[in-house]
Amino acid sequence: MKAGDKKEINLTDLEKKILLHILKYGPDNAWLMARRLLGISGWRPSYSEDEIEAACLHLESLGLLQKYNGSLKWLPTSSIKPWIKFKQRNRDKKPKGIYFDLTKEGKKLAKHLKNS
Repeated sequence: MKAGDKKEINLTDLEKKILLHILKYGPDNAWLMARRLLGISGWRPSYSEDEIEAACLHLESLGLLQKYNGSLKWLPTSSIKPWIKFKQRNRDKKPKGIYFDLTKEGKKLAKHLKNS
């Protein structure tokens, strides 16, 4: 982050993209990020779900991401906000997968990455 910070964090390009994606779109899971990372559209994944999940778990171990425990029912979440009608039809089902959100430190780092 800044030159005076005590610990240096080296992130891969994928990890940086994940931080920026969650900053922009909110909590998301590996399945959705594999298909919609940073707003890329298409049904076919651009990245491997396992690769995204491993990167998220690494970011979580660094204290930059946390598992999202809030309610996702009824809410248009993530990069697929236009799917509100789909979510309304399936509002009794909890979305599958582990959703990740930024921690306070993760948000600071993501904003720094966005501005640089």
